[in-house]
Amino acid sequence: MQIGKIRHVALREIWRREDADFTVWLEDNIDFLNEALDFDITIEQREKSVGPFSLDLYGEDATGGKVIIENQLEKTDHDHLGKVLTYMSNLEAKKAVWISPRPREEHARAIDWLNEFTPDDIAFYLVKIEAIRIGDHPVAAPQFTVIKGPSEEVKQLGSEKKADAKRHQERELFWTTFIDHMNTKNDLYANISPTFRQVLVRSMGTTGIGLHVYCTKKYVRGEIYMSKGKREENKRIFDFLYDQKESIENVFGGELVWERLDRGIHTRIKHQFDDVDWTNPNDWPQILEFLADSATRLEQAFREPIKQFKLQV
Repeated sequence: MQIGKIRHVALREIWRREDADFTVWLEDNIDFLNEALDFDITIEQREKSVGPFSLDLYGEDATGGKVIIENQLEKTDHDHLGKVLTYMSNLEAKKAVWISPRPREEHARAIDWLNEFTPDDIAFYLVKIEAIRIGDHPVAAPQFTVIKGPSEEVKQLGSEKKADAKRHQERELFWTTFIDHMNTKNDLYANISPTFRQVLVRSMGTTGIGLHVYCTKKYVRGEIYMSKGKREENKRIFDFLYDQKESIENVFGGELVWERLDRGIHTRIKHQFDDVDWTNPNDWPQILEFLADSATRLEQAFREPIKQFKLQV
């Protein structure tokens, strides 16, 4: 038995022109591409007009979903990426197949990004086209390889990122509403910007000591939080304040939870409201009122003791 050596053939030796040769050939031999993909395409039209532009191949998959195919015989470029997006959107296609012998890494990442952040029923494929011969055989064979395409993992990652982005927007709206509510009562948060994080921070006039308001799906709270770089400093501040616990709670107007957190670096003194969920709009009125009241009373109760600590340092 003789075994021949595989030899790659320059695509221009087989198809001199992309539009007149390769695209025409692919229209008649779409099964070669279908074998590489995870679905079958039936070609409906070649050189389909899209405004002043012309799509290489237009077809459907087995479900009737529209498919666009854009071909190149050179490295992928921004021009063709733009064409893919233009044809996809204008034709309301569900799948896009971009074919090139040399896909750039930057464009491969772009296809990954598109698959992450588009709806689950939208799919982008980047396919490498090669031509090979075995030994000196006169006939070359096409070889399609899917470089990038949708996957459950990619779509799941995209869904998670979109969920994070949505949650961040909702939390920023919550803190915007809280600041607006506070501004009707006092100016404690007049110069504070909303955040997408769980905690909104206001300084108590010294680095590493903050007035925090905190929201979760199970509770919300106001707290004085010591977060200096050294554990010993935070414990010393906490102990100084704890020595004035009775007078501080008198000014505050109620009991506080004092957490020295001996195993950790930071310390806190908190006022918490359980069994509420910031993601439930029905809970917002009581949450906003609690946090506004808590922050105001905490600032009043700890303002002078913290000044005293600064003077003794």
